[in-house]
Amino acid sequence: NNYASSLVDLRRFEEAKALLRKTIPVARRVLGEDDRLTLKMRCVYAGALCQDPNATLDDISEAVTTLKEIERTARRVLGGAHPVTEEIEGDLENARAELRAREAEAVRVAECDALQRDLDATQARIAALNARKAEAIGKLTPPGDAQTDK
Repeated sequence: NNYASSLVDLRRFEEAKALLRKTIPVARRVLGEDDRLTLKMRCVYAGALCQDPNATLDDISEAVTTLKEIERTARRVLGGAHPVTEEIEGDLENARAELRAREAEAVRVAECDALQRDLDATQARIAALNARKAEAIGKLTPPGDAQTDK
């Protein structure tokens, strides 16, 4: 757990996540779901998911789900005033805020994409109208009346 925490502190998120994906199942089996070390390991894993700048919306959502699960367990096993429980609660609050921010950003990106598609379609219509206008002007102008450069 200390090694994984150090990897997160060093911002080596992929290594931390890979290590914890291997060790958490062992801790669950050997120590049990309710063990303080198992809870801390899962908390570090959720932190690695949230803090990774390359995290996807699914990663952040997984972190929130994990933290909700371990928060309930920590509260039941350790009590609400225990430092581990309080740490998990703070991490859960931060993960929820990150999830809300990422979801809002996804909405903004989708709205921008829709606006860009509308703009592209409008520009295409304008180009088609300009082409039709040029064609119509060309039909109205007699061949001998075309202006020439002086």
